[in-house]
Amino acid sequence: MKIKNYKEELAVPEGTTVQIHKGIVTVSKAKHTLKREFKDPRLSLKMDANKIAIELKEMTRREKMLIGTVIAHIKNMLKGVNEPYVYKLKICSGHFPMNITLSGKTLSAKNFVGEKIPRLLEIRDGVEVKIEGMDITVTSANKELAGQTAGAIELLCRRPGFDPRIFQQGIYLTEKAGKSA
Repeated sequence: MKIKNYKEELAVPEGTTVQIHKGIVTVSKAKHTLKREFKDPRLSLKMDANKIAIELKEMTRREKMLIGTVIAHIKNMLKGVNEPYVYKLKICSGHFPMNITLSGKTLSAKNFVGEKIPRLLEIRDGVEVKIEGMDITVTSANKELAGQTAGAIELLCRRPGFDPRIFQQGIYLTEKAGKSA
């Protein structure tokens, strides 16, 4: 069943600036700015006063899923600009004392299970990583970048074929953006 002239609105929080130009949505506040492209010929994005209007001429189940995805992405952008996403990781080194350092945009894990060559990871732009003792904090206004960086840090010290319940040396995710693990 098709629904004709479907429209859904999304409220913009106070102090947040939203610009829409040719399917590119730019959300900014203070020092954070996020851009995302939503180019679909069926979809129409417009800015009405303090609301984002998402319109479709005809909506089927597939377009309903598309609208839900677009709304979820825009909500994540609005939330991230107002309050950045934070992921927390824990460094666990039992037998071999592992040394995690951050120099510039490169995170290195030295002496992981006695390895001579350090494992390196390049941190993407827009992500802030802090190391405080045995805790690592990943912060970003972009939810996807923060999550991907936290996952990459966790994979940095992963050894395939070893049971993590027994072999507990590595870096493990302890808290996801607002959820504790």
